[in-house]
Amino acid sequence: MSLAFHDVVVRWSDGDLVLDRFSATIPDGRSGLVGLNGSGKSTLLRLLAGDLTPTGGSVTRPDRVGWLRQDLVLRDDEPVDVHLGIDRVRRSLRAIERGDVDPRHFDVVGDDWDVEERAVAELDRLGLPVDVLDRRLGELSGGEVMRLALAGVLLQRPDALLLDEPTNNLDREARAHLHGFVAGYRGTLVLVSHDRELLEVVDRIGEVRAAPDRSGARSLTWYGGGWSVYESAVAAEQGAAEQSVAAARNDVQRQRRELADTQVALARRKRYGDKMAQSVPKIVAGAKKRAAQESAGKLRATQQARLADARARLDDAAERLREDREIAVDLPATEVPRGQGVLLLDEVRLRTGRVLSLELRGPERVAVTGANGSGKSTLLHTVVGDLAPTGGVLDLRVPTRLLPQRLGLLDPARSIVDNAQERAPTAEPNQVRAALARFLFRGRAADRLVGALSGGELFRATLACLLLAEPAPRLLLLDEPTNNLDLASVRQLVTALASYRGALVVASHDEPFLAEIGVTRRIEL
Repeated sequence: MSLAFHDVVVRWSDGDLVLDRFSATIPDGRSGLVGLNGSGKSTLLRLLAGDLTPTGGSVTRPDRVGWLRQDLVLRDDEPVDVHLGIDRVRRSLRAIERGDVDPRHFDVVGDDWDVEERAVAELDRLGLPVDVLDRRLGELSGGEVMRLALAGVLLQRPDALLLDEPTNNLDREARAHLHGFVAGYRGTLVLVSHDRELLEVVDRIGEVRAAPDRSGARSLTWYGGGWSVYESAVAAEQGAAEQSVAAARNDVQRQRRELADTQVALARRKRYGDKMAQSVPKIVAGAKKRAAQESAGKLRATQQARLADARARLDDAAERLREDREIAVDLPATEVPRGQGVLLLDEVRLRTGRVLSLELRGPERVAVTGANGSGKSTLLHTVVGDLAPTGGVLDLRVPTRLLPQRLGLLDPARSIVDNAQERAPTAEPNQVRAALARFLFRGRAADRLVGALSGGELFRATLACLLLAEPAPRLLLLDEPTNNLDLASVRQLVTALASYRGALVVASHDEPFLAEIGVTRRIEL
């Protein structure tokens, strides 16, 4: 069935207005939702799941909605069948098979005689082995846990399925299984994701946009097809909007000139009228003056109305024009000459037990890939000294910085500019502010407290502070940098890294991102 919002209002307990009379319909089939961080995508999913009750308006939703949350809370010691909610039914089925005819077992089973077969089928469809039912969550990888959580949702036989960033932290194999699942799903599915490959297999993409004044107004615009179709449509819209803005701006300038010309002409007419009034009777002169004033007022009002209309058309065209906010920063101090040694690992044994040898030279861009739990994060933290290797030789030859998955490097109680200045103590304050402006923190935006930033803003601020630090990092390590970033923030990261002149090591499962930043070689763990 279709999902719909009817004049929905959502206001947090502190009075903050999140949604204001929002109305939209989500058609049957597979729908992807995209938008900037903070635009309200997850809030819409919570409303559809019934996890959030609107302050006003209503939501049309089926009785059975399956919701795969982004923030799964799991206990390592919990058995898998308990997590799936089928443990009691399994025990009762086993008892009945042994000949136990206690009515309580039949009450527990109810109509779920095939629950184990359905569970096995769902696990198999998601690429999980059958014996996983007899294991504990702590024995599974991150990718297996995510697929298991999805299997648990599907066992509820939902009439609508909601997925919130389901590929976060998944390795390549787990992503491939999830992509295949979504591509083959034949029900109502709503997906919030920044995974462009996953968004390629949906039937349509809905873009959620928030009003720039943070008023709570939201819009949902649908584009038929997957990600590449959406990108092409947005590009075409942008081209048309740019032409409209240019035409409207020219019209405003023309109306301004005509208004100015009108003012000059009226002033000349007044001087002439004043001169002629001296040669006619006062009563006649007064009548002519009143008529001239009335005519001038009408002409001036007409020109002013035309100018106001032109400005309104310009404002309307500008609203349709997306702000192209790309990071443009020059970082000459990060440059590493081609061929210069940057990092040497000689039979280094990581805490995972993996032994690795690696020589990194010049401005290479290396991708570190591998299954969840293979040691990608361990390797990066070992290089920067957060973790000590258990053997071998690690020779780090240039200043190095790590951007970790969890963005906890900055002091949330201090401003962006204060955090940046702390890492570049010899830089002039105006230099720091100028550099932050190139990371899109212009003027007073640089004075915002880090603790008040959105996810995308925090990522951008952390990246800025790392790249502007003294000494400048000539080896930059990024650990799953695109996780939890909206697609606009991913584009900003790509443009920032295009200016980076040092060596780069990136642990990521995001293949389109790795291609865009120009990876020169790969290390598979």
